[in-house]
Amino acid sequence: MSDEESAAASRRLIFGRRRGRKFSPARETTFADWLPRLRIVLPPEGRVLTPAALFAQPMREYWVEVGFGDGQHLFALAEANPDVGFLGVEPYEPGVAKLVSRIAARVNAGGADNIRILTDDARLLLKSLPDGSIARGFTLFPDPWPKKRHQWRRIVNTETLEQWARLIPPGGALRLATDVPDYQRWMLRHILAAPRFDWLAETSADWLRRPADWPASKYEQKAISAGRTPHYYRLHRV
Repeated sequence: MSDEESAAASRRLIFGRRRGRKFSPARETTFADWLPRLRIVLPPEGRVLTPAALFAQPMREYWVEVGFGDGQHLFALAEANPDVGFLGVEPYEPGVAKLVSRIAARVNAGGADNIRILTDDARLLLKSLPDGSIARGFTLFPDPWPKKRHQWRRIVNTETLEQWARLIPPGGALRLATDVPDYQRWMLRHILAAPRFDWLAETSADWLRRPADWPASKYEQKAISAGRTPHYYRLHRV
């Protein structure tokens, strides 16, 4: 890809459609009422978004999940870590609506209000956050964009790994996963070329078995049921 093509790609969207089937009336109401209070509003270009400013209560640290799907993994982590602030990114509205409904039910029941949501391009959020502000990052089962002409859309790439390395301080963690063989090779190639991350793997079990503290997701279970083999990559920021 030429410099001109790379620059053009950086300005284009990397996600697909936003809307699916029509929501039920109850979900539509919850979505309309709750998303505005959970939504991450990006600052003007060149300005910094401080994660602490998104939450009413101080948080121990901040974690980001890019492409949370229907939010099952993100919500489970937030339930288990009520003192952590979570920033989730997902443009597909049906998935966002499912997560918003879970959050609304939990907060209404007196649970933690520790998730905020961006429904735009994840790269815009990563670029706006300050250095060293994110303790953990997650990109799990992203769209593989299998056609060669679409591979510039893949969210795991040199640029985003450099952004993660800027955001995650030494000692922090980045987790990636995919069930697509071509994307597995793609991820590994980029992981091994990322100088500020160490891949925590010594045997095949380290990437073929989901760690105990890594919540399962609906997509992952569907992939396994369909006979596909997920690969789980745990990276340590050095």
